[in-house]
This record gives sequence, structure tokens and C-alpha cells, in this order.
Amino acid sequence: MEHHRRSPHHTSALRFLHSSIDVALVLRRRRRRPLALSLCHHRRCGDRLYHVLKIVGYSRTKDVPNLNYIKSRSFRVGDRNWHVHYYPNGNIADSIDFISLFIFPDDTVAEAVKALVKFSLLDQDGKPVPSYSYTTEIVNFSEKKNWGYTKFIKRDFLEKSAYLKNDTFSVRFDVTIMKDFQTEETPFIVVPPSNMHQDFGHLLSSKEGVDVKFRVGRKTFSAHRLVLAARSPVFKAELYGPMKESNATKVIRIDDMEADVFSALLTYMYTDTLPQMKEEEESAMVQHVLVAADRYNLARLKLICEDKLCKHIDTASAASILALAEQHNCPGLKEACMEFLRSSGSLEAAMETDGFEYLTTSCPRVLKELLSKAR
Repeated sequence: MEHHRRSPHHTSALRFLHSSIDVALVLRRRRRRPLALSLCHHRRCGDRLYHVLKIVGYSRTKDVPNLNYIKSRSFRVGDRNWHVHYYPNGNIADSIDFISLFIFPDDTVAEAVKALVKFSLLDQDGKPVPSYSYTTEIVNFSEKKNWGYTKFIKRDFLEKSAYLKNDTFSVRFDVTIMKDFQTEETPFIVVPPSNMHQDFGHLLSSKEGVDVKFRVGRKTFSAHRLVLAARSPVFKAELYGPMKESNATKVIRIDDMEADVFSALLTYMYTDTLPQMKEEEESAMVQHVLVAADRYNLARLKLICEDKLCKHIDTASAASILALAEQHNCPGLKEACMEFLRSSGSLEAAMETDGFEYLTTSCPRVLKELLSKAR
């Protein structure tokens, strides 16, 4: 999923007829049955207002070319009107197989307007789908003009899922205006954000003061006992527990783990983030890192891996990721896999994969649960 991207396109090939209920799409030089993008459920939750965009006649919106969008009716949040651009075939050439969504203020924003927006695909009960709910960074719309997701959801997944019903699906936008954003005065003292993660990352890469070594495969890693013990109760027991004397001078071997996985684990323990990964390798790598996080009781890293894997669930991987979630007690990831497999056509296609065969032999209980809920 590419996200937090501004849309490069500000011209529309579409005109719209407005009514109190919906926006009817009229394609230039074509006469068609009207489509509707309805905004509803203008509901306030504290300082947040959310709106639901309902795309009616989805199949006909697919005629809209790549780079072109359908513009929603305006809605009001924070003394200003906003609207959504819906790109049925993506807002850039690289996203032609995806639906793109971007939010815009209606007029030029002269003063600083800082907002945070959550985009959520809704299920048939009107509840956000966890694996397709994304939150932007806090955006200053006087600088960015628009913000959204180039690859919000792949069209073929949506079309096979239960989220598209009667040629209609819905997306919810939670908009929070940050009231405390002020630019009138420049403070005398500007406190920079914490750079502790950079300092600890340098400590790891420089190997200054290292006092423990690990052998993983054919590679040796150096680290600091106190850092590892502070981050992981498992490392704390290994390095400062009853076995500490036997580990004091020798290189500690780590079995059943690849060197690049252990490297990613160390990077997280020192910097609180994972290293950059190639998109085509991320799913497999993150699955291994999740296993390592569970092994060393790194709860936050485990949740980071679950979140990343939710975005990689597809027909080929759903069964194997479900088995992983069951074996390592990942309830959120498990539910995301179950939800995908229960959607129209997904389970039947997944049953043809090697991952489903592994799920059958390794997790018969979760397979029984899946099949009972799919009926």
C-alpha cells in the first residue's frame, strides 16, 4: 500500500449534478444511467467529524480512465468545506489496478489548517475493516493542498469481497482538526524531537562498547548486553540470569533464524523501527520477524509485524498467514485473515494453495472455526 501521497492531478474530466441526496455523475459526450456518490452520516465524535462516502454503481465507474476522478459533494469540518476525489482506476499510472482516494479543502487554504484523516473501508454492517483502515500523518493543508492513498485497495480484491454488495461499497472519512496549531508567534526556544533512536542506532553500527557477540548462520553480530536486556525480558534472562557466567565470554549461537532476520531484530531493539525492505520481499521477511518478536517477547514489534502483514493478505498468502497468526497468538491478524477468507470467492481460491494444505495439517482447530463461520 502506498500512502500519505499527495495527488498530482488537479483537473477533472467529469461534470456533476448536485442534489440534496447525492452527486450524479455525467460523463462528457456520453449518455448513461446516473451513478451516485452519496455523503451521509455526518456525525460528530468529540472534536472529530466523520462522513461516509457511498459509491453506488461501482461497475460503471470503472469506465473512468486512469488519472481521472469523480468528485464528491462537499462536507463541512472546522469552518471549512472539504471534498473527496475518487479515482476508480488510480491517480497515477503505477496505480491503475487500484482505487485511489484523496481529500481536499474546497478552497485555497491561506491560514494554517492542520488535520488528521482516517480512511476506512466499511463492511456490510457499517464497521471499519481493520486491514483497510489507514490514518494520515497530521497534515498542514495550507502547504500540502491534498492528502490520501494512491493504492487504497486493489480493485480485483474489492470485487471478490463481501464489501462490494449490489454494486455498492462505502468508505468512511474521520476528520480531526487540530485546534492547537498556531503560527502567530515564533517561540524563543524550539525543542527538537527526540533523536534517541538515531543515537542508539549509531551505537549499534559503530560497535563502540559492545560486550556480547551472537553467531547467526555464518554471520557474527556484536551488541550491548544492557540494551538487549532493557528491551527484551528473554535476553535479560539469558544475559543476566543463572546462565550469565557461561555466556560471559563465548559467542552465543542463535539457531533457527536467518541472519537478516536477526539483523532486523537488532535494528528494532536499538531504534524502535524496522529497516527498509523491498516491497516484493516485505511479506516473507515480516513473517520471520514476527516469529522472532514472539520468541524474544517484543510485544510492540509483534504488533508492527501484524499490521504490515494485514496489508499483504491475498488469495495466495491468506492461509499461511492465518496459520502463523494462530501459532503465535496474533488475534488481530487472525481476524483479518478470517475476514478475507470468508469474503466471496476467496476461500475457494485459497483452498488450492500450498498454504491451505499447511493450515489443514498444522492448525485443524482454526480450520474448523473458519469453515463453520464461512457457512
